[in-house]
Amino acid sequence: MAPAFVSDELAVAVSAERLWKVFMDASAMPKVCAGFVDDIVVEGNGGPGTIYTMKLNPGVGVGNTYKTRVAVCDNAAHVLKSEVLEAESKVGKLESHSTETKLEGTGDGSCMAKLKVEYELADGSSLSPEQEKTMVDGYFGMLKMMEAYLAAHPAEFA
Repeated sequence: MAPAFVSDELAVAVSAERLWKVFMDASAMPKVCAGFVDDIVVEGNGGPGTIYTMKLNPGVGVGNTYKTRVAVCDNAAHVLKSEVLEAESKVGKLESHSTETKLEGTGDGSCMAKLKVEYELADGSSLSPEQEKTMVDGYFGMLKMMEAYLAAHPAEFA
């Protein structure tokens, strides 16, 4: 079984540095993503091997827990690669699932968030384009919440 890949980009009206700061501050997630993330537990120092367990708001309808292990965390390049250990997904049961998020500055106060997801389904098939879009939209939904929070609170994470 070969893994399948899906990737996409999202323009964000926040600098890569500010978005990275909030992205890497696990304790801020319940505030920044209020109504989506209820709590987060961190096992580790944020570097490779760190396990993040996000308790999601059941009312959102994407499951209760999202648990990941950091594979790569490059603060200088704004790159985070994680293996998804536990997640409920609207697209179905994934055999394996990993993500890479990279933030690239595009100008004063803006950046491009680049997402790459590698996954395998138990039967070796690939997700439909609609299922892939659902997956990407889930990740970008959180980034949009972060962007909105930072725009509303310009002094935070400056």
